[in-house]
Formats: sequence, structure tokens, C-alpha cells
Amino acid sequence: MITKDLERPQQTLETLQRPAADPQALEALYEKSASQTSSILPFAALLAAVCILSFSAIFTRLSEEELTASATIFNRFWIASLALGMWSGFQQFRQPPAEADQTSQPLQIRDLLWFVCLGILIYGRAGSWAWSLTQTSVANSNLLHNMTPLFATLGGWLFLGHRFNRQFLMGLGLAITGVLIIGVGDFQVGTSGLVGDGAALLSAVFYAANFLVIEKLRTRFTTTTIMLSSCIVTGLLTIPIVLMGGNQLFPTSTTVWLAVIALGVISQGLGQGLLAYCLKQFTSGFVSIFMLMEPLITAILAWKVFGEQLNLLNWIAFFIILTGLYFATISKGAAKSSAIH
Repeated sequence: MITKDLERPQQTLETLQRPAADPQALEALYEKSASQTSSILPFAALLAAVCILSFSAIFTRLSEEELTASATIFNRFWIASLALGMWSGFQQFRQPPAEADQTSQPLQIRDLLWFVCLGILIYGRAGSWAWSLTQTSVANSNLLHNMTPLFATLGGWLFLGHRFNRQFLMGLGLAITGVLIIGVGDFQVGTSGLVGDGAALLSAVFYAANFLVIEKLRTRFTTTTIMLSSCIVTGLLTIPIVLMGGNQLFPTSTTVWLAVIALGVISQGLGQGLLAYCLKQFTSGFVSIFMLMEPLITAILAWKVFGEQLNLLNWIAFFIILTGLYFATISKGAAKSSAIH
């Protein structure tokens, strides 16, 4: 007992003399904790963007009860440009943007070309999708429009030399099978459904390229700068198309005015703006995978608003396509998707 009591002071002295924890390890632990905390906001923004953009098809369908697809796009983007311009001025009045150090760099010709390219892609996406909504159902159009992850991955194979395993090929086969099921159902109604489905698929190709270009621009520019510039370019591209068609340019009814205002402010300004913001934190692959939640929400909204019935064949096709998209994207996009972990 006496020996043990004599050893305790020595043990206490050794404990006091023991070196403190490694400062670098503590700093790394703190940075990891801060990184996990900071990823909550972008993830919440991504979830909000999906919910907001689920209403885009509803607003577009309401607008096209009076306006053409081109006129709908024109009103969507000039309203979005006005809203984003006001928001940009408000930000500069209150305080400098958080990423002003990035945008202080002078614009280069290459940057201007990227903005023009983005505007063209946005117009192609919005135009083909808006027109598809006049030719096929909201549920079918929105689902095929959201096949973006498949085309994004396929584009990587064609242009970037990516290779895929059996899991990707299985997912690709499932997705094509689901598309064929939808096509057979529309063929029984008429060829217009098939044409509308094709336009919706084309919009998915534009959307995939849109994600990649925005992700590239987010390394140098703020969300507001990207969205405002792209909206101005898209609006300018739309004006001659609407005028040459001799179509009605502005809405006349209150309902359609509210629809195009909602498209410009809510869908384009807020919804797409949140997506651009998330592409600073997440990759295009992960964002496009997450966007697969949108067609399910839109199908429910179309059922409630327009009374569009979804039969068993529709639900089977939706499930097959979503399953195929899941397998196709995780086969080669899993490493990029780990950005949220």
C-alpha cells in the first residue's frame, strides 16, 4: 500500500509532463467538423431547388394555354433577368458579394463565349421542353426531361474517354426499356406523343451540358453573375424567334401573367439559382442524380392540378427508368457523389 501511494505522485507528474495533443490533429478535426456543418446549407438548398423546380412544368403548361413555347421562354427569361438584376443591385448596395474576389478578375473572351454557350444551352433546354409539354403529358415530359444523369454519363464516355462497367450497361438497358414502354403507350394515342417524348429527351441532353458548363463557371463567378448573364443571353436569343413567328409576345390574362412571373422569379431565378449555388459544393453528377426526385413530385402535382391519370403501365415505366438511371449513374459517378459525405 505504501509503495502504491508513493507511485501515485510520480504517475501524476508523468501525466502533467505528457505532451499535449498534436495541434495539427486538432486543427484537422476542427476543419472536418466545420466542413460537415457547412455542407448542410448546400444540401438544404439542393432539396429546396428540387421542390421548387417540380412546379416548373405546371407553370409552363398554364402559360401555354395562351402563349407559344417561344413566347413563354421569352417572358420567363426577361422577368428572371429583371429579378436577378434587382437582386444583384441590392447585394451591391448592402455589402460586397462573398465571392467578389473571384468576379473582380477581368472578363476574357473565353469567359464571354462560355456565357453565350450557356445561354444557347438554356434556350435549347427550355425550348424543347416547353414545346414537348404541348405534345405529351406533363408526367411523361418531365420524367424524360430528367434523364439528364444518363446523358451526362454518356457524354463523358463519348467526349472524355470514360469507361463503364456492367452496372452502367445494365442501367442503360433498363432506362431504354422504360422509354420504350412510354413510347408504346403514346403510340396507341397518336404520333404527337412520340414527338413530344423525343423533344423532352432532347431537353435532357441540353440540361446535362448545362450542368457541366455552370459547374465550370462556378470556379470563377458567383451564382448571381452566372444566372443574370445567362438569362440575358437566352432572352436576347428568343426575341427574333418569337417575332418571326408572328406570335403573341406578352400575356393578356391574369392567370398567364402569374404563371410567367412564377416561371421567371421562382423557377428560373430561385430554383435554377439554388442549383447553380449547389454546384459550388457538389458535382454535376450528384446534383443530376438528386434531381431524379423531381418527376415523381411533378407527376403528383399534374394529377392534382390537371387531373392527368397515371395507369399501371406509366408507373412501371417510371420505376424502370428511375432504377436504370440509378444504376447507370452510381456505376461511374459514385466517387464524385461522395462530396456530401
